[in-house]
Amino acid sequence: MAFGAAAAFFCASGGLSAPAWAGAWPMKDGEGLAILKYEDQKADTGFDPDGVEVAIAPRHDQTLSLYGEYGLTDRLTLQSKTALTRGHDSFVDYEGLGAVELGLRYALLHRDRSVVSLYLGAARDGVGRNAGYAAPGQGDMDLEARLLAGVSGRWRTTPVFAELQVARLKRSGLADETRIDATMGVRPTRRWLLMVQTYAGQADSRPVRSRWSKSEISLTRDLGAWSLQAGWRQAILGRETPADRGPVVAVWRRF
Repeated sequence: MAFGAAAAFFCASGGLSAPAWAGAWPMKDGEGLAILKYEDQKADTGFDPDGVEVAIAPRHDQTLSLYGEYGLTDRLTLQSKTALTRGHDSFVDYEGLGAVELGLRYALLHRDRSVVSLYLGAARDGVGRNAGYAAPGQGDMDLEARLLAGVSGRWRTTPVFAELQVARLKRSGLADETRIDATMGVRPTRRWLLMVQTYAGQADSRPVRSRWSKSEISLTRDLGAWSLQAGWRQAILGRETPADRGPVVAVWRRF
């Protein structure tokens, strides 16, 4: 999954005039964000060409990634990601450098409670699973265009937000993809954030177009400039893709 879909993250202040870190919202000029994230995903079932969940050979994939953002201006944000990955199934073991990504995100519209941004980036695929339906190491270079839109407000006295992202990936060595990612978040107290996210997509693969839909729920605790996040991700629907699941933990640092 593209890391830029990870979250629209409320500031510790909870103010509506500066509602988010990451996601559709741009970073302020000279400010940055770093996220160290660990994902542990396992699968012993998968979705067949008709979308029916069936038993498959067990597989295990682990990723440790470092994602970064930096505000070049109040509207233009530099975005990057690198990762280490390892895993195994009945046929292969792998370990090494994961995908490396670099791109720019520009706020086309930025108001107090809403934002629309455009991301353009490129990625070099790594030794791991560069697509859930593909063998480890398959894939080469990706070009991505992503439109992101977010809104924030209050439900009674509670800060809430929602974000939608739509992306098109031109992939070398893998089928092109369309992705749709959605996030809803609520801050029940000043230092706690609850997020529910959905990652969905379809590959232009032949003869069957692989599809996936994954759900993630996570809780984040603010500790000043630092934040700690823990959650669970699970595939809920799909076609020609594994039904993987597992924990996701991350450390956020704003600077």
